[in-house]
Amino acid sequence: MRVVIAEDLALLREGLIRIFQANRFEVVEAVDNGPSLVRALTTHRPDVAVVDVRLPPTFTDEGLRAVIDVRKRLPGLPVMVLSQYVEQLYARELLSDRAGAVGYLLKDRVLDVGRFVAGVRQVAAGSTVMDPDVVGALLTHRSADPRLRQLTPREHEVLSLMAEGRSNAAIADRMFVSEKTVGKHSFNIFAKLGLEPSEDDNRRILAVLRYLEG
Repeated sequence: MRVVIAEDLALLREGLIRIFQANRFEVVEAVDNGPSLVRALTTHRPDVAVVDVRLPPTFTDEGLRAVIDVRKRLPGLPVMVLSQYVEQLYARELLSDRAGAVGYLLKDRVLDVGRFVAGVRQVAAGSTVMDPDVVGALLTHRSADPRLRQLTPREHEVLSLMAEGRSNAAIADRMFVSEKTVGKHSFNIFAKLGLEPSEDDNRRILAVLRYLEG
């Protein structure tokens, strides 16, 4: 699996290179700024990009803006954002192309290398993987929507866990309820949000995220 890395901190960049190489990824290029990231993505067209949000020259949002720009030219290019910050505006814009294959994890919450690598593989396969804090920020941003306000606290919890990429079984385990109960909550969520229910977990997650980005 071919990966492009964009990270301005040299030690972290080298660490990511070693992690991916140890897990049978081919690191086709590792860059430290926005313009180089655009060039690397359009040149190599990797299977997945792992990108920091804040890159030189201004250290604001170059990483996210770069991948948003490239995905307009290469629809569906898989992108895992790895950042210290939740950038709501650009996170929502990244989701707005409705192509899926997007992840957003916070650096200080990645405590297990194996799970991180598995998340990158999920994104490369077209799934969506979101940190709970990112999901919470998106849900809070949409809290004024009357349809979202119709959800019960339990339904909000199920929706957040769905958006993290969890299966019904994993949600049931997390909430200490049965899978049947999770199924009922899911049915109610989709009904209240006007979304068609689906047995495909990945499509269901994407549908929820598409609703959140509006």
